[in-house]
Amino acid sequence: MMFPFRRPPPLPNGDALEPGQLAAVAGVLLATVLVVLDGTIVNVALPTISSALQVSASQAIWVVTAYQLALVMALFPAAAVGDAVGHRRLYVGGVAVFTLASALCVAAPGLGWLAAARFIQGLGGAAIMALNAALLRAIVPQRMLGRAIGWSALTVALSSAAGPTIGAVILSLADWRWLFAVNLPVGLLTLLALRRLPHGLPTRRPLDRLSMVLNAVGFAALVLGVDRLAAAPAQGALLLAVATAAFVGLMAREWRVEAPLIPLDLLRVPAFRLSVCASVACFGAQIAGIVALVFDVQNRLGASALVTGLALTPWPLTVAVAAPLAGRLADRVSTAALCTFGAVSLAAGLLLAAWLTQQQRLLPLVASTVLCGLGFGFFQVPNNRNMLLAAPKARSAAAGGMQATARLSGQTAGAVASSLVFHLVAAAHAPRVGLLVAAAMAALGAAFSALRVAQPTAQ
Repeated sequence: MMFPFRRPPPLPNGDALEPGQLAAVAGVLLATVLVVLDGTIVNVALPTISSALQVSASQAIWVVTAYQLALVMALFPAAAVGDAVGHRRLYVGGVAVFTLASALCVAAPGLGWLAAARFIQGLGGAAIMALNAALLRAIVPQRMLGRAIGWSALTVALSSAAGPTIGAVILSLADWRWLFAVNLPVGLLTLLALRRLPHGLPTRRPLDRLSMVLNAVGFAALVLGVDRLAAAPAQGALLLAVATAAFVGLMAREWRVEAPLIPLDLLRVPAFRLSVCASVACFGAQIAGIVALVFDVQNRLGASALVTGLALTPWPLTVAVAAPLAGRLADRVSTAALCTFGAVSLAAGLLLAAWLTQQQRLLPLVASTVLCGLGFGFFQVPNNRNMLLAAPKARSAAAGGMQATARLSGQTAGAVASSLVFHLVAAAHAPRVGLLVAAAMAALGAAFSALRVAQPTAQ
């Protein structure tokens, strides 16, 4: 069933959006900033929060884990609920929940309160990330969809890459609670902009509550199992076994369903499936590369956290230049070719950075991040566009949920790979090995994209 959105027709000059459309797009992008930035900005504050709340470092990590846990548990259920009750209604509710939870983070007297508030933030964030793509598809004309996805991809890339730098700046000027306090005015501004979102009719499709529970249990056990595997192998293995059982049950239940919770129907489409795999690989490469560079700059070159954040800034700035250009090109040329070029460039930048770790100068290493940002910008925008357009319009929310899940899965894979490298390799050599692992992930993403190039109908 198609979603009959009511929106004003585009202006006759072709590429201009009306004020209401611009406001709606701005609201969606602001909401994206809230969710993605909050997932990375807190990382640099963990030592500060640990000291302020008088908890161990391993306990303080729950400030990050609780947020990511809620996101991965709720992404697919949020897409299903959005289809059932209406995308606009759930999206605005998600922004409101996220903003209120930010206020709870500011008021947190201890770690338990803060972790619970972060979990609630993640639930609101899941509603936002699951429906971003569907709402952009409803707001802008299809001929401008590549550019709109480019704006969204640019927002995600800049927010995730710039988070550590912004966090370091805030901590150098104010208390850690300001990391969450800044969300309050931005959240209110976002809610005002979202008043211009188009109204759409829900499908009223019944919700499969058992599938939603299996999904939540599967992703929760997966994240917790990976988190516990190094410290408590038996406990981690048990949780991973629970995750496997939950996912097997979910797949068996939904394999023949026309519109399943996890979009297995979309994964049967080769172009969609290959784009998802490429996204997981390249987001994993980005996180593994950034982690390796952070440790290399701080430990080998002795730079401060603030200098390290500034040294990595060329990466997101280059993405800012490349992503809009890639969005325009994606409306005209093969997205498969653009994605392959971007992933190869990302791999080349990471290989260059691995070679430069043998030098004792910061500037050449920083230069390698420019190539990484160029590659990531040219990969992400056309890849996201292909994922969205490979899905029927009525499955836009499911496609958006899959986009966000691929990103989070890739980030988790990159973090786990980095953890293993730094656990198994001597500290002096770990950053270089980590960059080589990241380059291998990017090369894998290029291979998946190249398989789309070989398809006769590749877009």
